Amino acid sequence: MTKLYFIRHGKTQWNLEGRYQGAHGDSPLLKESYTGIKDLAGFLTPLHFNRIYSSPLLRAKTTALELDRLLPGNIPVTIDDRLREFNLGQMEGMQFTEVEKQFPRELHAFRYAPADYNPENIAGENFPDLIKRMRPAICEIVAQDNGHGQYLIVSHGAALTALIQSLLGTPIADMRKNGGLSNTSVTTIETTDSGESYQLLKWNDTHYLQKELDPTDTI
Repeated sequence: MTKLYFIRHGKTQWNLEGRYQGAHGDSPLLKESYTGIKDLAGFLTPLHFNRIYSSPLLRAKTTALELDRLLPGNIPVTIDDRLREFNLGQMEGMQFTEVEKQFPRELHAFRYAPADYNPENIAGENFPDLIKRMRPAICEIVAQDNGHGQYLIVSHGAALTALIQSLLGTPIADMRKNGGLSNTSVTTIETTDSGESYQLLKWNDTHYLQKELDPTDTI
């Protein structure tokens, strides 16, 4: 049995401002996010992790390295470019309210109707291409495991939602069925057949955070 713990990065300034960051935009973690990461580490401390994998984007990498600092055992950290966020093209850096005015069709499909999302007009990345990019990274993690490992994967809200649902066999049209992912959340899945199938254990767990979530925490 291999368990995968998917972590969405800590909250950033652009998250607070309601801006899309995407694969090329980035902003620093808020001061309060380090408290959230500490809360997360406290929840994860009783578990043993073989390795931490992280997106190279600063908000995810900072979260991963802070977790590594706080967790026992000197866990190896691997930065994998395939774990970066969706390329959102022209939407990156824009506030959601601005996107709604300029690209209403793309915004609605991206949030509520993934099967209808066509990002050609904004020079972005679609759901099938994102899944094609990300899934091999997970396949490699599972393939090299001895069947008893546990791994942390630190990435981004929209990308992780699509990736995890694809691993669970969810059609693209239904990828929002469990909702989005909150900053510093954990979503846990497992496989008992070396990645032939996956089972969801917990979606978007934030019970350990010592703060009340607001709408800017979840995407």
